[in-house]
Amino acid sequence: MHPKEYKKQKNGTGHMTNLQLDNAEIIVGVDFNKHQRVNEILADQNNASFLLYPGKQSFNLSTSNDTEMNDFMGQRPYLFILDGTWPCARKMLKLSTNLQQLKRVSFDNTIKSKFIIKQQPESLCLSTIESVYTVLNLLKTGGLENCDTGKFLVPFEKMIEYQLDYMLNPDSKNYSKTASKEIAPKFQYKKKTQRSTILES
Repeated sequence: MHPKEYKKQKNGTGHMTNLQLDNAEIIVGVDFNKHQRVNEILADQNNASFLLYPGKQSFNLSTSNDTEMNDFMGQRPYLFILDGTWPCARKMLKLSTNLQQLKRVSFDNTIKSKFIIKQQPESLCLSTIESVYTVLNLLKTGGLENCDTGKFLVPFEKMIEYQLDYMLNPDSKNYSKTASKEIAPKFQYKKKTQRSTILES
């Protein structure tokens, strides 16, 4: 998790995700090359470590069957997820050559983010909790995960409901006449083409 995300957004989706998973942990930093905990995980021969990040050479969980998924990830996959804004995540990966060297996994985004109050560069950019939700469900189909994800997004959706209620309150400083109480998929994204979301070596 990028330090800005950790310090400023205690109710961020990375924190929500961590609270719901028994075997998750938050590691804060930008350059993880010499980070003791990260390198401890990478050095553990019992782990098969991967990075969730898009790229041309990534292993696509959405198009892989259970045999392919098990052959690629093994029985003890350890998945690193970069939590922060897309520019921050890109910087974290650029500086962390130990994470750059990991095999990448990705998925085909069949849903649009419900994070309608926060801007993302492109439609493929989900929040951390939405990304983890998608990956957990894909890993379940491959027999690598068995957690119940039925209510996984509830805290996220409740947060958005609260934020929308605040925007609909005429007494709030962020009042918006055009805001809707419906949590609908997002269709508007940043238009600056230089904000590439994919880091290629």
